[in-house]
Amino acid sequence: MSTMSVDHRDVDRWVLRLDEAVSAAPEEATKVVAKGALNIKNGARQRRAGSRWAPAYPASIGYDMMQGLRGPVAEIGPDKLKRQGALGNILEFGTIHNAPEPHIRPAVDEEIPRYERAMTDLAARLLEGR
Repeated sequence: MSTMSVDHRDVDRWVLRLDEAVSAAPEEATKVVAKGALNIKNGARQRRAGSRWAPAYPASIGYDMMQGLRGPVAEIGPDKLKRQGALGNILEFGTIHNAPEPHIRPAVDEEIPRYERAMTDLAARLLEGR
């Protein structure tokens, strides 16, 4: 009967690296999501700045961070309890009498490539141990 030996140190190191990456991921991912939410909030505010009809509306746009089932989540948009915040849906989507003035969706569209790049960079950093 012959014996075979297997050197599994490389596999053990890789498993350890994955464990470390998984442990660091939630905190680091929260930072990326928060930065993306801030960029979207600022972009939406800039698009609505100087509005003659809703001058206080841009200040109502904000975001809240929370932990979802699969990781960090940001809810971005106007706070209906702030001055003119309740105008959000009317401004973004319009009404039968008012044309839409999109400002949140374009801010999201602008942020998507930066967000995807940041998440890709985060995954690479975590797996490389940086």
